[in-house]
Amino acid sequence: MLIESLGSGFELFFTPLALGLTLLGVLFGLLVGALPGLGPLMGIILLLPVAITLPPIAAMGFLIAIFVGGSCGGSISAILLRIPGTPLAAATLFDGYPMAQKGRAKDAIGIAISASALGGLFGGVVLILCAPLLAHFASGFAPPEYTALAITGLIAIAVISEGSLLKGLITGCFGLLLATIGTDEFSTGYRFTFGSYHMLNGFHIVAVVVGLFAISEMSLQIMKKGLLDRPNIAVVRPSFGSIVIVLRHWKNLLRSSSIGAFFGSLPGAGGVISSFTSYAAAKAAAKPEEKYGEGAEGGVVATESANNATVGGTLVPSLALGIPGDASSAVLIGALLILGFFPGPTLFEQEIQITGGIFLVYLASNVFLLILGILTTPIFVYVLRIRKSYLIPTVLLLCAIGTFALQASVFDLWVMLGFGLVGILFRAADYPLSPVVIGVILGPLLENNLRRSLLISHDGYWIFLERPVSAALLLLNVFLIAGAVWFAWRQRKRASRDGLTRPS
Repeated sequence: MLIESLGSGFELFFTPLALGLTLLGVLFGLLVGALPGLGPLMGIILLLPVAITLPPIAAMGFLIAIFVGGSCGGSISAILLRIPGTPLAAATLFDGYPMAQKGRAKDAIGIAISASALGGLFGGVVLILCAPLLAHFASGFAPPEYTALAITGLIAIAVISEGSLLKGLITGCFGLLLATIGTDEFSTGYRFTFGSYHMLNGFHIVAVVVGLFAISEMSLQIMKKGLLDRPNIAVVRPSFGSIVIVLRHWKNLLRSSSIGAFFGSLPGAGGVISSFTSYAAAKAAAKPEEKYGEGAEGGVVATESANNATVGGTLVPSLALGIPGDASSAVLIGALLILGFFPGPTLFEQEIQITGGIFLVYLASNVFLLILGILTTPIFVYVLRIRKSYLIPTVLLLCAIGTFALQASVFDLWVMLGFGLVGILFRAADYPLSPVVIGVILGPLLENNLRRSLLISHDGYWIFLERPVSAALLLLNVFLIAGAVWFAWRQRKRASRDGLTRPS
C-alpha cells in the first residue's frame, strides 16, 4: 500500500509545475512567517484563490509548502527582533534571541531552519505511515461513527483553542450555522437565503476565511502603533554547518519531533502547545551547564523541530478522516474539496495517486526548506525592514483580488468584508476564530451523517450508543468537556486564592 501510494504519486509530483510551485511555496511561506502578523495561515489564505485553478498536486504542493515554510519563518523575526513572526515561534524566543545577543544570530537561525526541516521530515514519516492505517481503520465507519467523529473534532478544537470553553463552543456552533446556509442536499429546499440567488450555494469558504483572518488581522495591525517604523537589522548569513550542530542534539531532536507529531495529530492542539511542551521536556532533560534560557542551542532545536513535525502530524487526521487539526489544515481540506477530492478513507482507496503525490509534496517541502531557508535568509532580513504602511495595503489588495477572482462576484467581496467585521468583533471580545472555520468545514459532514443515521435507525438517537466506536467517541467528548470545565475551575480557584493572599 505504502510503496504503491508513493509510486502512483511520483508521476504527478515530478513535473516542472509541481516542483516549481512547491519550491515557490516554501519561499513564500518563509516570507509570510518572518513578517510579524502574517504567518502560514495568512499565506495559505492569500494564495488559495490562485492554487484552486491549478492541477491538484501542483495546487496542494503550493499550499502545503506555504504551511511548511511559514511554520519555520517566524523564528527569523523571533531571533533577530524578539518578535515572533507567528505564535509557533514564541518559545523560540527563550534561547534564540539570547543567542543573537551573544553574536550567534547566524547560528541560531541556521539551527532553527535545520531543526525545522529535520523535524518536518520526521513528521512526514509519521504522516506516510499513520495516515493510511488510520484511513483503513475508518473505512468501516458508518454514518453514526462519522457523526460522532465530527462532534469530537469540533469539541476538541473548542476545548484546546485560546479563550474559554464556552467561547470556543459558541464560535464552533456559529460555524455550523454558516454551513447550513444554501440548498439542502436532502430536500433541495432553500435555507436562510433570504430570496437571494447569490446565497443558493452558501458562502464561499475562501471569502469567509479571508474575511475572518486576513481582513480582521490587517485592521488590527492598522490600529497598532509603529506603522512607519523601519527596523534596523544586520544582515545574517547562516551556513549549512548548522545541520551538524542540530545532529549533535539528536536525542533532543527525536524527542521534540515525536512530541510535535503527537500533538499535531490531536485536533486543536497545534504547534504552540507542542513547541512549549517540547521545550519544557528538553529543559528538564538538559544538564545545568547548558543554561536553557540564556542561549542554549538545544532550546532552539526543541521548539523548531516540534513546530514543523506538528505539520506532518496535523495532516494525518486531516487526510485520513477529514477532521482538520487546526485552521491551516482546515483551509487545506477546503482546497481539496474545491478541487473535487474528499478527504477520508475514500481518498486513500480511490485516489491513491493523489495521496502519494501529497506525501511526496510534503517531504520535498522540508528538503527545500533546509536548502532555501539557509541560502535566502539575507533576503528575508531585508524584507523585515519593510514598513507596515507599505505591507498592509499590499496584503489587503491581494485579499480583494483573490476573493473576486474566485467567481468574478462582487457578492464575495461583500462576504469578505462582512466576515472581516465579524472577525474584528470576535477578536475584540476574545472569541477564537479557528472553531468557526472548523465548523464550516465539518458542518456538512456532521449534518448529512446525523440525518442518515436517524433515517436508518429504528430507535432514534440510541443508534449512536449501540455502536461501539460512536459510543466511545461520544464518551471521549464527555471527558473532554468535563476535563476542560475542571481545569477552568482549578484555574479560577487558584486565581482567587492568589488574589486573596497578595499583599496590599
